[in-house]
Order: sequence, then structure tokens, then C-alpha cells
Amino acid sequence: MTIALDNADMKIMVIDDSSTIRRSAEIFLGQAGYKVVLADDGFDALAKMHDHKPALIFCDILMPRLDGYQTCALIKKSAKFHTTPVIMLSSKDGLFDRARGAMVGSDAYLTKPFTKDSLLKTVREHALEAVAR
Repeated sequence: MTIALDNADMKIMVIDDSSTIRRSAEIFLGQAGYKVVLADDGFDALAKMHDHKPALIFCDILMPRLDGYQTCALIKKSAKFHTTPVIMLSSKDGLFDRARGAMVGSDAYLTKPFTKDSLLKTVREHALEAVAR
């Protein structure tokens, strides 16, 4: 059985305190036809999640106020969003960061700066999981 995905039906949230990263992700995802919701930190993201109901979330690790690990943990503890795939974003490609991300429930890890291809490949890998929920 093949499931056809319409990118325009999929809403992706990008949480990052860097306007450059948010803008890059918005351009890359938008060009591929996805709807994009931007948040500049964990608190902003949590406030927007209930209104926008993203199918997939990219979350920076190093952010002020509420870091990515805390944000991911709160998303995964949420009754409504615990199955939503969360991909951690970091400029560090360390084993410790990956392990800590996995401990709080992240589904994958993408190193910054990302390319359009690596970002879209990650979305495709988690799109069926997101649509299946």
C-alpha cells in the first residue's frame, strides 16, 4: 500500500532563536510546499502548538529561557503532542548531544548548518510517521 503525501497538508514547526536558521528552514520547506510555523524559543513554540498543530517539529538545542531538551521533553509529555516527531537541531554533532536528545524523546538529530537536501530528507523520513498519527 502506498500513501501519497500532499506537502501542503503538512505543517512543520521550526523552533530556533536564530532568525537566519528560521528563515532558511522556512524558505527550504516553503519551496517544497510545506506549511511552516516559526517559533523563536521553547515558550513561543509551546504557545503556538495548540493553534497550529504541527505534524513535525524541528527544535534547536541551545536557546535562551527554555532550551531544546526542555522543550522536547514538554512536547513528549503532552497528551496531545507526545507522538509528534521532534528533530533536534544543533551546531554540535556530538554523541552526548544525540544521547541527551534521545533521552528526552527526540526522534532524530540534524546538524546545523543544514542543506536544503538534508532538511527535506529528514522531513521525508518522518513524514509517514507524522501522517500516521
